[in-house]
Amino acid sequence: MGDSEPWTRKYQPKKIGDIAGQDAAVKQILGFASGSRKQKKAAIVYGPVGSGKTISVYAAANELGFEVIEVNASDFRNQDQINSVIGAASKQRSLFSKGKIILVDEIDGLSGTKDRGGIPALTKLAEESAFPIVCTAVDPFDQKLSSLRKKSLMIDFQMLDYKDISNVLQKICESENIRFKEDDLKALARRVGGDMRAAINDLQILTSGKKELVKEDLDGMSQREQTESILNALMKVLKTTDPKIAVEAFNNIQEDFDKVMLWLDENVPKEYEKPADLARAYDYMSKADIMSRRIRRWQHWRFMVYINAYLSAGVAVSKDEKYKKFVQYGPTKRLLKIWMANNKYNKRKAIAEKIGEKTHTSARRALHDTLPYLQVIFQKDIDYGMELADKLGLDKEEVEWLCK
Repeated sequence: MGDSEPWTRKYQPKKIGDIAGQDAAVKQILGFASGSRKQKKAAIVYGPVGSGKTISVYAAANELGFEVIEVNASDFRNQDQINSVIGAASKQRSLFSKGKIILVDEIDGLSGTKDRGGIPALTKLAEESAFPIVCTAVDPFDQKLSSLRKKSLMIDFQMLDYKDISNVLQKICESENIRFKEDDLKALARRVGGDMRAAINDLQILTSGKKELVKEDLDGMSQREQTESILNALMKVLKTTDPKIAVEAFNNIQEDFDKVMLWLDENVPKEYEKPADLARAYDYMSKADIMSRRIRRWQHWRFMVYINAYLSAGVAVSKDEKYKKFVQYGPTKRLLKIWMANNKYNKRKAIAEKIGEKTHTSARRALHDTLPYLQVIFQKDIDYGMELADKLGLDKEEVEWLCK
């Protein structure tokens, strides 16, 4: 095999013992594929990108002597196409009478509208199939997947630790006769945020045409081009206890730390169940807030590094251990509440300014002394209130606000 072959394919694990960092999960896949499946008719393997979901299915099939019939969720869009693509595979005997696993990749890629009927059709096929159906997903807890989820065994793949990634990279280097320093391999493993596939691809790129991993090349390699979403960054922080992984979580997102703090405030209570973990997390967030105020007051921008450390590594190490549950993180609701409060205040302020202009008083005095009485007038005598509104020059929206 030449150097042009992708190393992700060349060094793809052939048995479940070769899968790094997912011992419990791969045993569940093996047990499901080889078992009777009387209780659960399908399995959903879920976890971060590059954690080994798909290759684990192939490794389990290889150990069992099964073949894998793989389809991607993007290959079918509705009930008829699912019955055509997967239905036939679930009923036909395998070549040479071997067993087989039907692998449906990226099932959470199905939309809830264009693919209407697709999930129920897949659920029905899973109940009738003579062969195990395994689906993979990053986020299987979307409402559209609820019917399939109820019928499926949920198999959780955790974010890979950088040490597991580094060990795999070391084996590849040894096999390819590549010279390396252990610290450089660990640095490469940390930067990919748990994505084994990305780490192997980076290693192949960095050592292409030579037999050495050079630190200068590693330092000069730009961070992954795609901007990570805030949800992926939250997963890195809340699903790890390693500060070295967490501290880089917010480096590539286009959000300032004020927004990051609001996202954490919304989602930390969903993830951390133990009161002690929650208290420590909010303690670090409060310290970040203190540093933020000091920057505004004294313009000491060097404190930014402390804000990042508190919000990432600090929150990550606040828990004694990783929580095994899957949490569907959501956008902060506080931004909407702040906007609504500001909008309400601005409306009150605009009305007070018009009152002040007509009564020759300050807007502040009108806000506190006159506006409350004007609201009472609108509630008690709408006709008189409308007459006053006309004299004050209030517009329709301001009148509607006073009538509330």
